[in-house]
Amino acid sequence: MDLGLIFASFLRALGQIGDPRFRNVLFLGIALTLVLLVAAYAGLLWVIEALTGETTTLPIVGEVTWVGDLLGWGSALLMIGLSVFLMVPVASAITSMFLETVAQAVEERHYPSLPQVAGTPLGEAVRDTVNFLGVIILANLLALILYALFPPAALFIFWGLNGFLLGREYFTLAAMRRIGRAEARKLRGRHAATIWVAGTLMAIPLSVPLVNLLIPILGAATFTHIFHGVKDR
Repeated sequence: MDLGLIFASFLRALGQIGDPRFRNVLFLGIALTLVLLVAAYAGLLWVIEALTGETTTLPIVGEVTWVGDLLGWGSALLMIGLSVFLMVPVASAITSMFLETVAQAVEERHYPSLPQVAGTPLGEAVRDTVNFLGVIILANLLALILYALFPPAALFIFWGLNGFLLGREYFTLAAMRRIGRAEARKLRGRHAATIWVAGTLMAIPLSVPLVNLLIPILGAATFTHIFHGVKDR
C-alpha cells in the first residue's frame, strides 16, 4: 500500500479543480443523477397507481379511495430517505461515464508526452456505467440491512463498501484507456490495497454535503494519477 502515492495524486488532482472540463463533467453528472432519481420516483408512482387504482377494497373496512394517496406520500418519504444513501453513489457511478474527459484533461496537463489514445466507444461507456450503477445501487441497498443490524458501524460500512466499489471501477476505467481491460484488471489486482484505501478516502467525503458533489471528479483525476504511478513500477 502506497499512501504517499495516494496523497500526491490527490493533491495534483486538487490543483486542477478549476479546469473547465472538470466543471462540465460535474454539471452533467449532477443533472443526470437528478433525472434518474426523478424517473425512478415517477416509475414507482406509476406502479402504485396501477396496483391500487382509484379505489381499494380493504378487509372489514370495505372500499376506500385513500390507499393510493397514502402509498404515494409514503413513497415520497421513502425516496427522500433512499436518496440520502444513494444520491452520491449514483452520482459517482454516472460520473464514471465521463471519466474519459477527466483522464484526458489530466494527461494533457501532467503527462503531455503520452501518445493520444482512441476514446472509449459511447456504447461501451454506457454499458460499463449501467453495470456499475446496478452493482453500486444493489450493494448499497443490501448494506441497509447491515446498517440496521450494526448501527454504530454504519458509517464505516458505507465508507468501506463504496470505497471498494469506487476504487475498483475508477482505477479500471482509468487504466483500460492505456493498457486494455484485461491488463487493467491484472494491474488492479497487484495494487488492490492501495486502490481500496484510495477509494475509501474518496468515499469518506461523500458523507459531507456539497463537498460530495466534487468528489467523483477529484476521484477520477486522482485514480488517473495513481494508474500512471503504479504502471511505471
